[in-house]
Amino acid sequence: MKKKEKYIQITMIIITLMMIILRFLFNEKGRVNPDSIRYMRLAYRFPVIDNTTTPLGYPLSLKFFTFFGFDEFWSSKIVGILAFLFILFFAWKKNFYFRESILAGALFSFLSIYSYTMSEALILPFVFLFLYISKLIIEGNLKKWNAVFYLSLSLILLYNIRYSSLFIIGGTGLYGLAVWKRKYSSAFIIAAGIGFVFIVLYKLLYIDYFNANYVKEALEIGLHPTSQLLVELFQGLCTTFNPFIHIANPAGGIINYAIFGIGFLNILLLIFLFVKNKLSDLETFFICIGVTGIICSYFIQYFYSVNAIDYRLMAPFSFPIWLVYFRKLFQLFDLKVYVIGALSIMTGAVFTWLSKGNYLENRKVISEFLKNEKLDKVPVTYYLKSSEDLEQIQIAELISTVNPQITLTFKPKDSLQKTTLTRYKVLQKIKIDKNKYQ
Repeated sequence: MKKKEKYIQITMIIITLMMIILRFLFNEKGRVNPDSIRYMRLAYRFPVIDNTTTPLGYPLSLKFFTFFGFDEFWSSKIVGILAFLFILFFAWKKNFYFRESILAGALFSFLSIYSYTMSEALILPFVFLFLYISKLIIEGNLKKWNAVFYLSLSLILLYNIRYSSLFIIGGTGLYGLAVWKRKYSSAFIIAAGIGFVFIVLYKLLYIDYFNANYVKEALEIGLHPTSQLLVELFQGLCTTFNPFIHIANPAGGIINYAIFGIGFLNILLLIFLFVKNKLSDLETFFICIGVTGIICSYFIQYFYSVNAIDYRLMAPFSFPIWLVYFRKLFQLFDLKVYVIGALSIMTGAVFTWLSKGNYLENRKVISEFLKNEKLDKVPVTYYLKSSEDLEQIQIAELISTVNPQITLTFKPKDSLQKTTLTRYKVLQKIKIDKNKYQ
């Protein structure tokens, strides 16, 4: 049985790795989005800080690999692949949720995250390290001030990759208070306290220094009505916990009933297993971190402008829940659980093929265009009427993979400048290979 499982695991890891690569190569813009533009530009310009919208962790990871001859785009793909491989290596080395990590990585949603030029790819291995440190503390293998030090360090590292790690810090403190009678509770409470102190210092010494108005501009009460947020929460959770398809059709249609339905049924099964089967202290901690993160992600939308809840934003919080879920399924069904990963990869392969674009061809075309226009090595501005116009911004996203010195502008007068591009200016001279499903 062990030999058979070993072959299954090796096969699944290899196929998942291939799918991560194909996922961004078979995409017309290489799996980037408007936030990717900011990440790559910040990595290129560092040590100049041009915005504080994102922590420095992810841009610095891209900057690190540029010293080996890669540009910011390819560096982001290396970061994603290494993040996937690190989790598996660490899980195998420490015998810590190895089976479950293989299966989680094979899910189409996480596979898509590793192929994305986004900070979720980097934060997942650090979430995994955080969970492992918590395991050592809960099991009594890491005690007193050593426990506080390593747990605090992991929380600080998480916050330096994504601001939403604030919710993980809160979940850590909440768990410590919930088990305050146990010996290890103080480590979680103190570490969370240190994490909050770091956040205050980070705000005063970094954010306020480079952008004193950032918090004031970012906070706005009553951004979205509850009726809208509840619908988005339901849809976001159903796609996050759908093991096969994590993207709904924006145009609606009957297919969304199937996508949301599978996700909803999976959530019900997940809850049933957690209630019926006794959770260990460690598993309870995993669930506490995940649920706290999801709840806080919902409520912050009332006064902080963020994207609607989806599989990507929920990844750091859904990850520990998936691990516990798969642990329970393995206890019940053993090797049969790997079928979920196989089906998810197959679904992802079909989706990737049907919606395929040709990134390498588009990169070649846009590279030649920028070179001919003498805009390949200079700062470029891209004019948009609105940041909500996803059709218009795709060209800017593609340009950023070749020249990260690109900045978006919404001022019509800027479009008259030579170094300002528009969708019309670009498509007048070149043709982009686009996929059928936007």
